[in-house]
Amino acid sequence: MIRPGARVAIKVNLTGGTSYELAGVPAIESYVTHPEVVRALGELLRDASARELFIVEAVYEWDSYRLWGYEEMAKGINATLIDLNTARPYGDFASAAVGKGWLIYENLAFNHILEEIDAFVSVSKMKCHRECGVTHSMKNLIGLVPVARYRLSGKDFSRSSFHGVNNESKARLPRIISDLNRARPIHLSVIDGIKSTEGGEGPWQPSFAQVKPGVLIAGKNPVATDAVATAVMGFDPTSEYPVAPFLRAENHLNLAHDLKLGTNRLKEIKVVGASIDDVRIKFKPA
Repeated sequence: MIRPGARVAIKVNLTGGTSYELAGVPAIESYVTHPEVVRALGELLRDASARELFIVEAVYEWDSYRLWGYEEMAKGINATLIDLNTARPYGDFASAAVGKGWLIYENLAFNHILEEIDAFVSVSKMKCHRECGVTHSMKNLIGLVPVARYRLSGKDFSRSSFHGVNNESKARLPRIISDLNRARPIHLSVIDGIKSTEGGEGPWQPSFAQVKPGVLIAGKNPVATDAVATAVMGFDPTSEYPVAPFLRAENHLNLAHDLKLGTNRLKEIKVVGASIDDVRIKFKPA
């Protein structure tokens, strides 16, 4: 995956901003990607002869990088931090084509760095999501686009146009996830399930609680990798709305399978290392 001299972007999951807290539990040990996972990955990418490393996220505020240990960690692996909410260091955003058969968006606004890299890694947290059921490496790409370009009004602090109006998000969000993954394909998925959360994607969800699965899951196909993570959480990755964990939206893994982006059928996936049964832990859905 990594050729000598490659430029590699690592998309982390730093959601919600630093004002949320779970009593006694750091964010990096519950609902955001732990910087030590990214440090270890960055060292391996350097060993594989990567020339430049970029850590990317549309952060709620720059303090997400600073307070959660990313500034210090990035210095250690000589990586550049990028806020995808801005076009910097470029003058404007790129318009990335989804390609033939796009579902919601024909083109998506990306920082140009996402077009110029040679390899793209999604490093997500293993957790449930209120609307999408689970949020792993594919769902992590929601944070690729600038919030300001995808909100219904200037007062919104989220990508409200991704959710649409009324009950549109049930079908709209899963399709946008597929569009994002085709506009910016993932070469390597890494899922941080060492210390994570159940019951939701962040402490703003009432059912949110810390869990400690103690696993890392990685694979070259994001659909298959996310399917294995979903199974490790005690769910069937092929179940469909309204079966848990997909209680409020269609299963984006089923959609990705139908679009031939990969398989979420466990019998078609080769698992190397511990078996799913060895590490399975039952998560509570959001």
